[in-house]
Amino acid sequence: MPDGNAPMSSSDVVITGIGLVSALGEGVETHRAAFSAPPGRPPLEEAAYAPYTVHPLPAIDWNLQIAKRGDQRQMETWQRLGTYTAGLALDDAGIKADEALCASMDMVVAAGGGERDEAVDLSILAASDGRDDIGVLVNEKLTTELRPTLFLAQLSNLLAGNISIVHKVTGSSRTFMGEEGAGVAAIETAAARIRSGQSTHVLVGGAFQTEHNDMLLGYELGSHLHRGRWKPVWQRQGMEGGGVVTGSGGAFLVLESREHAEKRGARAYARLGAVASDRLRRQGDYAAGLKALAGRAGSTKLAVSGASGAHAATGAEKKALDGLGCAIRAFSTLTGHLKEAQFPFAVALAALAVQDGKAFPPLDPGAEQALDGEVRAVLATAVGYHRSEGMALVERA
Repeated sequence: MPDGNAPMSSSDVVITGIGLVSALGEGVETHRAAFSAPPGRPPLEEAAYAPYTVHPLPAIDWNLQIAKRGDQRQMETWQRLGTYTAGLALDDAGIKADEALCASMDMVVAAGGGERDEAVDLSILAASDGRDDIGVLVNEKLTTELRPTLFLAQLSNLLAGNISIVHKVTGSSRTFMGEEGAGVAAIETAAARIRSGQSTHVLVGGAFQTEHNDMLLGYELGSHLHRGRWKPVWQRQGMEGGGVVTGSGGAFLVLESREHAEKRGARAYARLGAVASDRLRRQGDYAAGLKALAGRAGSTKLAVSGASGAHAATGAEKKALDGLGCAIRAFSTLTGHLKEAQFPFAVALAALAVQDGKAFPPLDPGAEQALDGEVRAVLATAVGYHRSEGMALVERA
């Protein structure tokens, strides 16, 4: 098992900035404190979307990272959230105020498809009752009910565009779309660019706003959402619904080559080691496939798991990691499932554990093992509730 003592190289990928927002609050220290002394019951919204529960956004003063009100107004909430969280990461890395570093910085974003205008959707459904010319009706509504800018606001790469406008990050930009797999691809791509010498420093991450009926509908069309009273991730097996409890939040990281970070005198939380991804067949012995994926990344004695609670995927992940002798911390118990931001969030928490040199205490003592002793390497995971898997080894820098 890796122990964090692998030879150092100038092309190592190190994590020098972390931006986090979840129902627990915002910032590195808020989350470090929350996971070091887990609340018995995390922040929840149980009435607004019943029978579903969500982990809501905390109160956020958007002005702290998005100074212009005009910029704020033209963004949907998920875009404001991503832009805000990216600013936290840039501040944390000591890059935000350096125009030259921002201008040469590349960006890789994991994003969803935007928020629908629910009022217009409902008006189309109401107007369609008794009409046969649905195509004509839809065209009428498109030209009279929707702002032209709304179409642009749905583009996934608008999050990256807003980050560029607000924070002046104007190097190359890539956007991946598609649930947990997007977050995995974003981290994997950013790390590969640095290792190959194509990039020296990259802003990478994603954001998800679940407090919107169409976002919950996307999960529930596949029967993925947990119903009824909230339970920690590992306790949802066999309960009504699909097991997933969603949350609003974001996670962005600043990744740099070791050489670039050292030249500017930046401190590193941790080194990002191997990143392994796949789209495994979920028939047969799925746990064996996950165990092999962990072997590709480099399994160790602690895993920060992005387990969503989805019955089959979460059960298989626990079986695989238990088989490797890993103590597991399923952070979604406190934050909810963050979709595209799930894997960046897992990597960020793994980096904090490595920096502290110790495991967070169990978030669900009945299902998670205590782990004493020094922690020098952590496995970060994201096993998609429906598809896609990713794992990364995060080591002492």
